Amino acid sequence: MGRPKGEGGRSKARPSSSSLAASLLPTSTATVGFGGYLGSSRVDSSLTSEDAIPCLDIDSEVEQHLKRLARKDPTTKLKALTALSTLLKEKPGKDVVPIIPQWAFEYKKLLLDYNREVRRATNDTMTHLVITVGRGLAPFLKSLMGPWWFSQFDSASEVSQAAKRSLQAAFPAQEKRLDALVLCTTEIFIYLEENLKLTPQSLSDKAVALDELGEMHQQVISSSLLALATLLDILGCMQAEKDDGSKNATSEPKQAVKARMAAISFAEKLFSAHKYFLDFLKSQSPTIRSSTYSVLRSYMKNVPHVFNEGHMRTIAPAILGAFHEKDPACHSSMWDAILLFSKTFPDSWSSTNIQKTVLNRLWNFLRNGCFGSHVVSYPALILFLDFVPPNIVDGEKFFLLLFQNLWEGRRNPCHDSNAGVFHFFKAFQECFLWALYNASRFCNEAEVIYHFRVTLIDDILIKLLWQDYLLSTSMRDPSEDSTQSPQLRTTETALSVKHHYSHNLGKCIIKILSGMENDLLSVSCLAFQDKYVEIVKQGDLEKLERVVDFFLLLEQHAVQQGETWPLAHFVGPMLSKSFPLIRSLDSPDSVRLLSVAVSIFGPRMIVRELAFNEGNSYFHNDGMDGDLDAENFLKVFKDIFIPWCLQGNIDNSSTDAQLDLILALLDTESFVEQWDMVITYATNLSHGLVGPEPCPLSFKKIAVLARLMEKARAKMRNMQGEVSQWHHKLLDSTALYVARSLPPFAISGARFLRAVLGGSTYDDQISLLSRDVTALIFEEILKKLLAFLIDSSFTLVRDAASHLKAGSLHSSVDMLQVSQFDLEVLEGSFFCLKTFLDESKLLPSISAAMFLITWEFGMLKTLKGAKDANSVEKLMARWDFGESVNALLCRINNNQFWKTLSICTRHNLTNFLIRSIRSIIFKEDALSTDKIVSLCCIWVLEVFEFLCQDECEKQSLLDQLLGNDESWPVWVMQDTNTSERLAIVKIDNVTADMNASGIHKFVALIDKLISKLGFHRVIYGCVPDKPPMHEGQADDTITPQYNFSRAWLAAEILCTWKWQGGSALASFLPLLSANANRQSYPPKTGLLDNIVNVLLDGALIHGLSGDPSFFDVWPASHDQMEAIKEPFLRAFLSLLLTLFNDRVLGKDKALVVFDLLENNLFVGEAINRNCLRILPLVMNVLVQGLQLEQNQHMSDTITDTITEWLQRTLLFPPLIEWQTEQDVEEWYELVISCFPVSAVGGSEALKLARDINAHERELLLDLFRKQRYKDGGSNAPNKLPVVQNLLSKLSIVTIGYCSKEFDEEDWEFVLSQLRLWIQSAVVMMEEVAETVNEVITNASTSVCSESNITNKLEHTVSILDPFPINLARNAIFAFSLVVGLDADFAYSKEKRWESINNRIVEGILRLFFSTGIAEAIASSYNQEGSIIIASSRLHHPHFWELVASVVVKSSVDAKDKAMRSIELWGLSKRAVSSLYAILFSSKPLSSLQFAAYIILSSESVSPMAILRECNESNLDGDSSEENVSLREEISFMVERFCSYILEMDLASQYRLQVFLAWSLLLSHLFSLPSSSSSRERLVQYIQERADSAILDCLFQHIPLELCVKKRDVQQLQLPSGVSEAAMAAKRAITTGSLFFCLEKLWPLEQEKMVVIAGALYGLMLRVLPAYVQGWFSRLRDRSISSMIESFTRAWCSPALIADELSQIKKTNFSDENFSVSVSKSANEVVATYTKDEIGMDLVIRLPASYPLRPVDVDCMRSLGISEVKQRKWLMSMISFVRNQNGALAEAIRIWKSNFDKEFEGVEECPICYSVIHTANHSLPRLACKTCRHKFHSACLYKWFSTSHKSTCPLCQSPF
Repeated sequence: MGRPKGEGGRSKARPSSSSLAASLLPTSTATVGFGGYLGSSRVDSSLTSEDAIPCLDIDSEVEQHLKRLARKDPTTKLKALTALSTLLKEKPGKDVVPIIPQWAFEYKKLLLDYNREVRRATNDTMTHLVITVGRGLAPFLKSLMGPWWFSQFDSASEVSQAAKRSLQAAFPAQEKRLDALVLCTTEIFIYLEENLKLTPQSLSDKAVALDELGEMHQQVISSSLLALATLLDILGCMQAEKDDGSKNATSEPKQAVKARMAAISFAEKLFSAHKYFLDFLKSQSPTIRSSTYSVLRSYMKNVPHVFNEGHMRTIAPAILGAFHEKDPACHSSMWDAILLFSKTFPDSWSSTNIQKTVLNRLWNFLRNGCFGSHVVSYPALILFLDFVPPNIVDGEKFFLLLFQNLWEGRRNPCHDSNAGVFHFFKAFQECFLWALYNASRFCNEAEVIYHFRVTLIDDILIKLLWQDYLLSTSMRDPSEDSTQSPQLRTTETALSVKHHYSHNLGKCIIKILSGMENDLLSVSCLAFQDKYVEIVKQGDLEKLERVVDFFLLLEQHAVQQGETWPLAHFVGPMLSKSFPLIRSLDSPDSVRLLSVAVSIFGPRMIVRELAFNEGNSYFHNDGMDGDLDAENFLKVFKDIFIPWCLQGNIDNSSTDAQLDLILALLDTESFVEQWDMVITYATNLSHGLVGPEPCPLSFKKIAVLARLMEKARAKMRNMQGEVSQWHHKLLDSTALYVARSLPPFAISGARFLRAVLGGSTYDDQISLLSRDVTALIFEEILKKLLAFLIDSSFTLVRDAASHLKAGSLHSSVDMLQVSQFDLEVLEGSFFCLKTFLDESKLLPSISAAMFLITWEFGMLKTLKGAKDANSVEKLMARWDFGESVNALLCRINNNQFWKTLSICTRHNLTNFLIRSIRSIIFKEDALSTDKIVSLCCIWVLEVFEFLCQDECEKQSLLDQLLGNDESWPVWVMQDTNTSERLAIVKIDNVTADMNASGIHKFVALIDKLISKLGFHRVIYGCVPDKPPMHEGQADDTITPQYNFSRAWLAAEILCTWKWQGGSALASFLPLLSANANRQSYPPKTGLLDNIVNVLLDGALIHGLSGDPSFFDVWPASHDQMEAIKEPFLRAFLSLLLTLFNDRVLGKDKALVVFDLLENNLFVGEAINRNCLRILPLVMNVLVQGLQLEQNQHMSDTITDTITEWLQRTLLFPPLIEWQTEQDVEEWYELVISCFPVSAVGGSEALKLARDINAHERELLLDLFRKQRYKDGGSNAPNKLPVVQNLLSKLSIVTIGYCSKEFDEEDWEFVLSQLRLWIQSAVVMMEEVAETVNEVITNASTSVCSESNITNKLEHTVSILDPFPINLARNAIFAFSLVVGLDADFAYSKEKRWESINNRIVEGILRLFFSTGIAEAIASSYNQEGSIIIASSRLHHPHFWELVASVVVKSSVDAKDKAMRSIELWGLSKRAVSSLYAILFSSKPLSSLQFAAYIILSSESVSPMAILRECNESNLDGDSSEENVSLREEISFMVERFCSYILEMDLASQYRLQVFLAWSLLLSHLFSLPSSSSSRERLVQYIQERADSAILDCLFQHIPLELCVKKRDVQQLQLPSGVSEAAMAAKRAITTGSLFFCLEKLWPLEQEKMVVIAGALYGLMLRVLPAYVQGWFSRLRDRSISSMIESFTRAWCSPALIADELSQIKKTNFSDENFSVSVSKSANEVVATYTKDEIGMDLVIRLPASYPLRPVDVDCMRSLGISEVKQRKWLMSMISFVRNQNGALAEAIRIWKSNFDKEFEGVEECPICYSVIHTANHSLPRLACKTCRHKFHSACLYKWFSTSHKSTCPLCQSPF
């Protein structure tokens, strides 16, 4: 009631039987109370006496809440009860007492409420009331006690618990509660009587649903019945205690006697009035029926006299026939009633039809598994049998039917649980034994009793239980099988239940047999024997398996309990009777049964049973008597069991079981004799095996022997005794013979050797062979493995194998087959080699051979594609074998096996393996470099992992790997004469070219090892004390534990410079610097010093080979190091430059190096030419190190030294008099290198690498002036390249350091030289352009192959002389310095240098256009030609960077002049084409791209750059839009946007080119006036032709998906990437320019592409709003469109809207008939047009996400205008503002012009209903010849194309 439908009627907390009532009584007889019912502990407290409370009026608030309790709505009742509870807690008791009468009235009604929450809250309120009023409740107790007691048994547990709490709150003591019940007994019975009379209709006076009424009635009746039953039990127990007469009993109070008498009276009355409560038993409600059974049980116990003979014929069938009850909830009370009724009224059975009423219902009850109440019903059966009268049932028939129906009920689903199975078999066992023991109750004669018992055994025990057991599932739990498939695991629960059923069934049978007397046991076992023999004859494997399981159960539940009957009566006779049959049959399960019996009872007991049981005369020999002694036991074992068990074939199904049996029969006392018999028989010649001398073995027989040894090994682990007792000489000879056999015994022989050797696991050290024989076997294995290696196709593998000791095999032997046999042996016996650790080289030799095989396997992987069929077959065979060996090695390493070996053993093994690896990497040429390096790295790491115990051993192994020999190292070696492990130059070094491939492979291996092991391990020779930190975490606790630093290795790697997959510059130097910067390695300073010193020593020894003049005057960079060929110098300079740049080394180290070089410059008075030649290069780097600290100057010593070098150089004649004097060039280079200079950002600002004093400046200027010559003098310029190069460098440093001291002659000399040097490069580049033009032009006019043209182009660029370019580079750099000088310099004040200046700039621009036009011409032929020209620029990147810098900063006039000169050049391509060729170059240089973009986007060039020449002049006229077309260079990217671009990398060059094309187009559009016709036509052209997929591409770069986690893209903290794009878009909208992002675009990175994408999107919104809106409206992905709209609304729309409104406000429409007002706060524009007597106000509202969402236009007011015309004018305004790709002010102006034209009488277009076209703003000019109406050309074209007609839209006449 009040529960959801289908919920049980009674909760767990609801009392339902007399057993609960018994628990309610107090445990002590000293007090008569209600103990245990309302709490588990006694709470003794007394109520304080209070004065009588006067009767007061009810509080109005309380009264109001009481009235609300009568409402129907449960919510109202709950609120009222809650409020009432609160008031009751607040008010004093005397104020609450007056409300008790009214509360009692409401309390009775509320307890019958349908809603359980209302009933619970009612009892909670009752609790507060009784606590508050205390003793004031006493006058009203009788009126409350009836419903209060009734509520204790509410069907809802929460309600009953609340009721109990309220009663306990009123009467805390148990005695008080009992007194209250006694006091109010009459009232309670009256209340319960009234409840039992209620019907559903009389239950409520309000309109309540019928189903609710039914549930309410069931709850009332069931609770009332339980209350009645419990009350009777309590009062009845009081009487029982009184009658008990115990010594602690006290006289019973009169009130209690009176209450009990009243209870009996009422009970009799109710029993009669309700017709013995039998009508309630017919109720459909289980709760009512259960309560009725409880009431009847209480009547039987407490008021038995009401069951008189007159009533019995009615009551007995109802109670004894109650087995038709199907609801399990009723069965507990039902059984209580049945059992008590049968006990109390035994004669009642005769009052009913037993068969029909009782037994038939009982059989049905049992057949249905007690309808699910197995926990209650099955234990009650044994009690029920005690009360069955024997005189009214047929004993044999009764029990047969009982057990058959009970057995039938096991199929009930309730038995799917383990608990159900347990209770079922326990009940079955108890009832069966009860029937056997109580047979005399149902039978009188002994013969009948015996027959009765035998019948039960035969029909029930054998035919039912045993037969079912044989057919049941095996008792072995399938869930324990780890190999079962996932599909089987899904049924694991069901199989587990079946296993539990089988187990309990077998246990039940055993318990029944254990409980029988001997005569019955013999009868039963005889029946079992017959069944078993029948099973053996039939060969039923499943049933035999079940018998085996039963034997195991016997051991567990009988034998282990000390019972003797299983062997004497069951197993012994059974096996004895069936043994001859078992021997004659090939039945493994039958044999296994013998083994199990032996394991349970012991070998001798089973043999005795088999030998002496009656019927086996075979065993009755003369020497044997009834007692089986040791001798007889061995005789039987030898004569019977050995021949039977060992004569089998491995193919026989029972061989395994027979071998298990022979091992099971091995007795501890006779083991040695038995084992000798077994081995002798198994290896005896007469039986087909070997004798004392080896002879050929049968493969099948050796397989049997192998299986026997495997089983013996398993048994050894479980047996006590020495391992040596298993050894046997015949086993040794057999094993050695098998190992030496060729061809081998295949699988059977390998299994035999593995079994006798042992060692399959790390802990398996048990061997069945002697130590000497074991060693001989492993020597055989080693010999065969080495023979396999010598057969390898890799020379180095063969060489490595030859170093291991090996014998020879016959050439005809299949080595792969032999090796496979040995591998199978090793897989199961490798760990046996542990026994030879210190005495033999077997273990390291076999291990080394296995490693070599796995290494060959790794190399074979790369040769898997061999073409020859024979080679493929052999390759795959060796491949598979190597893979198997590799798997074995990994399994061995899992046990850390090699690390447990002795140091000597591991040293021998690692020494061989490392030597083999070095040999392979230096000499193996069958594999590619990257593959052999990867393989060798894997092998080294394997050796580390497998063989090294600690870091010290790993470092020693590294030393061994990197050790010195004839091929390595080449340049640097370790000084072995000292303990500091210093690096020294290798004086007798070999030329690297002698074995360059091997050296590079070895260094590549070292590089790979560094990446795997860590830089600190390989170079520093130390490891962390704790595990490495995560990436990015600093770890300052790493300290070197061993002295294994390898400075020499670092120096050697630097000298090697490049290798496969890496280089010193790209990979090693950054690692060296990064690790040196860490504070974790204290020895870094010493190691770095050692590296620097040894490299410097090598550089001084080897000097500089080649020309030293390639170095420049600006600070050296890593890119220039590639030009140095001398390894030591290159490594030394690269190292210094890296360490200085990364601040690893400072000024102190630079000073030390400078001192070393200075001291080595002179050897006595002679100059060290090697030192002099390297000194300029070193000084260039050292100057950077000497100036690391800010505001610090060079020391006076260095300054003095440089001064001396200047003075010495001044002694040489000027360069114009060059006479190839020795060392002149070196001294000039040295002086120049001391004054590095650079320009920050091209030519923006001069940066001097060092500060010089006045004396240095004076000497430098003197040196420069010494080189000047006069045009008219006798001196002529020296054209030698070395002179010009030195002069150009000297000019740069002099300009940088001495320009303030220049005079006019100095400037004239410098500028003239710069112009000459630049001009020489210009001439050369223009010749290249002309040559390319000639080649391509000739190719188009003559028949010439494409390859021929390509060769000519390659030849053209290959003959370029780098010398003029280098001179021009120096000249442009010097010119950049000159342009960037301060305004105070003399050069800046002289105007006469402007002409030279302009000519220099002109020359640089000609260089720029020459290379561009050459690429444009080449690209017009094919892409390959373009790549050839573009690639030639990559050889001189600094030169072109300088050219681009000057081009960008050149004046507009200079650029225009250069453009005109290119146009006049007369080549096949012009200036704009050359610019596009550079901008979209296939091999781009970023500086040139930026310069080209600057020129293309300039105001003068932009029109030519965007539009084709044919229509540039037509744009301002009235030509149609078809005449507008873009240049081919950008039209392809704008019009035909390829979808595959969306799949390209986000930083791809082609994406950038598309962005640059759109950037040029948008910038040009923005520069055009908004009202110009050229802009209108170009916009319309883009609207119709441009592919809007460019916007999809833009938003690939803007990661809006990162904003998804935020609630709005308008968040101030945008994710990285989105923020940059948003700011760029906003800036582009505001400025209308993209220059700010393009000037920082290069070098190209993905992050920079985000910025330009955002800027492009912003500028598109600014100049092409309708175009973007059209794209946005076509988006179908709502999530993407939502993110784009949020992004635009937050970061773009505000600036756009502000700009639009500002332009509208500034626009002067100059017309008195038209006015415009702007509201910035509302984003609205109001346009008012008045003419004569008509007028119209239109409101234009800009949406928040403008322009993605369309502008809204509405008519606020119209005067004198028809509705049709008003709608037409409104629609025209909407069309204008929504189709306008520009300012809204222009759209409003055009709309106003449209009105003007209409008022002037110009006819509107009949198609669009507008005078002015909304897109191209043209007037209707095309007139129909018939109807004379005029149309817009665009409207008419659209009409023709969509209608597929060429007729007039109005008159339909041909147009």
